[in-house]
Amino acid sequence: MLYQTIDILGTVAFAISGVLVAMEKRLDLFGVLIIAFVTAIGGGTLRDLLIGNTPVVWMRDLTYVTTIFIAVVFAIIFASQLKYLRKSLFLFDTIGIGLYTMVGIEKGLQANLSPIMCVALGTMTACFGGVTRDILCNEIPVIFRKEIYATACILGGASYFLLLLLPIPASYAYLTAIFVVIVLRLLAVKFGISLPNIYKKTS
Repeated sequence: MLYQTIDILGTVAFAISGVLVAMEKRLDLFGVLIIAFVTAIGGGTLRDLLIGNTPVVWMRDLTYVTTIFIAVVFAIIFASQLKYLRKSLFLFDTIGIGLYTMVGIEKGLQANLSPIMCVALGTMTACFGGVTRDILCNEIPVIFRKEIYATACILGGASYFLLLLLPIPASYAYLTAIFVVIVLRLLAVKFGISLPNIYKKTS
């Protein structure tokens, strides 16, 4: 029940982030819907294909498609309340990567993958939808910039397996790992923490 709830919440967060980007780019209604859809299911689709879980989950369960439609309608109706698009986009995108990192890790565990592969799968689940969204909207994906993004997913996913070594319920470790991803991303942006730039400044 917890896993499915987290999955649906992640779908909502990423669908709304897709709507915000599409509206910022002034796409038509169909464009908004497509961008929301690929943002919400892009990472999950790649994940399922990699582990051979086909047909992919959103094709087998219309709950995801319905959820995306509802999220799109919600975001459009309350567009005026979301007038600070960049801040809203950042918030929903950050929540989305936190939730989807753990969804991907859980799928990896179900496929009997090693912890390292589970973290990799969780990171792909969290990031690939946003990468697809940004490419379609002619933006350089956040994951390819120097911002802390995929790194937060990796550290949060690793924290989950470390927490499982402690005498605490697995559900607590699961929720804490989500919190770690979100907080790391928020702190990195707030304090300007980023990965080193490999390019030297030229005079």
